[in-house]
Amino acid sequence: MVYIGIDLGGTNIAVGVVDEHGKILCKGSRPTLVERGYGPIIADMAAESLKALAESGHCLDDVAAVGVGVPGVADPDSGRIPFCTNLAWHDVPFWAEFQRHIDKPLYVENDATVAGLAESVSGISAGAKSSVFLTLGTGLGGGIVIDGKPYSGHHHVGSELGHIIIEMDGELCSCGQRGCFERYGSATALIRDARRALDNTPDSLMVALCGGDPAKINAKIVIDAARQADPAATKVFRRYARSLAVGIVSIINFIDPQVVVLGGGVSLAGDFLLDAVKEALKPMIFFKTLPYADVKLATLGPDAGIIGAAMLGR
Repeated sequence: MVYIGIDLGGTNIAVGVVDEHGKILCKGSRPTLVERGYGPIIADMAAESLKALAESGHCLDDVAAVGVGVPGVADPDSGRIPFCTNLAWHDVPFWAEFQRHIDKPLYVENDATVAGLAESVSGISAGAKSSVFLTLGTGLGGGIVIDGKPYSGHHHVGSELGHIIIEMDGELCSCGQRGCFERYGSATALIRDARRALDNTPDSLMVALCGGDPAKINAKIVIDAARQADPAATKVFRRYARSLAVGIVSIINFIDPQVVVLGGGVSLAGDFLLDAVKEALKPMIFFKTLPYADVKLATLGPDAGIIGAAMLGR
């Protein structure tokens, strides 16, 4: 038997046919085209799934289940999606709509949650009894996996780790609150602080790397400048790493996971990021003489959404 995994994003729909071990056998994608509304988008999700299934040499009789990761809040019990901000979806009857096209057992979860599940099945946290996944991108998403199963709490919002408040009365978040982890640990936060730093350090290497236009600064530019020991970039980067550590230590103190996995675009900084976070984290640990979660870098990249979604049905 095989599984279909669908990673629904604001830009693209990515689908894959996956075996029981989390190996992608065939995959495909097409633009989401958000402005069309949920009906045509769900129809395209099904159509791309059937196309990939045929190309993999399988048929619907071979499919055990379909899993979907969505960029928002999903109710895995009712199959409804209360809201997906990036898609402008509100209270969408996802199960009923999708099963008009493919009548198979269907599972739906938050996209960061399924990425964390993927890493726990066939990625860096495989074999761990508990893990927490943080995706460091435009926002900051989280996924919690306990005993091989994704955990999102009684009301299905328990993995919204980006909205842990780590600084009272801090930066305003898109959710309306202030001081959310996302406002300090995302790529957006790193870019914001770098632009602010340039107000006082116009001779920073970051200016040269962005061609003199601060609007073109991205996370890679900040990190590349910090690697070269640029003082302004180094200060911004160290503050960023410490902010990540503040969020991570809260997770460790509350959940005590075996592994914390860092994914998303910022994690491409590799050991440069990992070493900085670990250095900042160590003095914050409450139990000084006991072991604590190992912080690691994700390994599955953009395929994690497909693999994790498929594994919801396993």
